[in-house]
Formats: sequence, C-alpha cells, structure tokens
Amino acid sequence: MKNARHQQILFLIREHDVETQEELAELLNKTGFTVTQATVSRDIRQLQLQKVHTDNGRQKYVRTSEGDMALGQRYLRALQDAFVSLDLSGNIMVLHTISGMAMSVAAAIDSLDWNEVLGCIAGDDTIMIVLRSPEAGDSVKARIMEIVS
Repeated sequence: MKNARHQQILFLIREHDVETQEELAELLNKTGFTVTQATVSRDIRQLQLQKVHTDNGRQKYVRTSEGDMALGQRYLRALQDAFVSLDLSGNIMVLHTISGMAMSVAAAIDSLDWNEVLGCIAGDDTIMIVLRSPEAGDSVKARIMEIVS
C-alpha cells in the first residue's frame, strides 16, 4: 500500500503544482488513498520531496533530483545575467560579475559539477575558479562562454 501511495504522490506532483501537505492529502484522498497530514509529511520525507518556486511566484513539491535541476537552471540564469568577463592563467580562471552576484555565479559553476573544476572562491564581483589542470582551461572557458552567450 505504501509503495502504491508513493507512486501516486509522484504522479500527482508531476501533474499538479501541489503547494501544501494538506493539498497533497486532499488529492490522495480523492484518488482513493485514505491519508492524514502526518502520513503525507512522512511520505514527503521518505520520497525526499522539496519545494521549489514556480514562475508565478508560488511553490510546489518536486522530487529532489527535479528540485536540483530547477535550482541548477536558476543558477545558470544567474551566470548568464551577471557575467562580465573571464580570464585564464594556467589552472586559475578569474570570472568577473556585476556587483553582488559573484557568490550566486560561483554556486552556478559548482552546480555544473564539472570534473575539471576543483572549486570556486567568490567575493563581491570576482570569482577565482581553480581547475584540475592547466590543460582543462580552454575547454572550461569555452563551455562557460557557450552558457553566457
């Protein structure tokens, strides 16, 4: 019964923008699953659902991997919107952003999970990106430029 309920929850959050546990419980009850808010809360935790913001300013539940993807898309948008310039020297890249956006852009780069990138350090408008090797510089630079263009 629990597996069937979990499958139904995943179906419902794909088909509907479910914003609250109460709303999810109501949908489950309408589809033949008798549940309480406590059961729904436990299911949400077990399924590792999280809330993300929608385009209309509301929130909805998504599966963690979908949430990560949505978050990644938001981060990429920050990279596109805030990018100013990029320079490369050996295995160090220096990326400049508009003021106040470096931390968001560094998070965007980290979220890409590129094997060539060891990590980023961000200030207010400057990011130092440490690459695994100097040879990785041209390909990472090309990928970043492709994202921002």
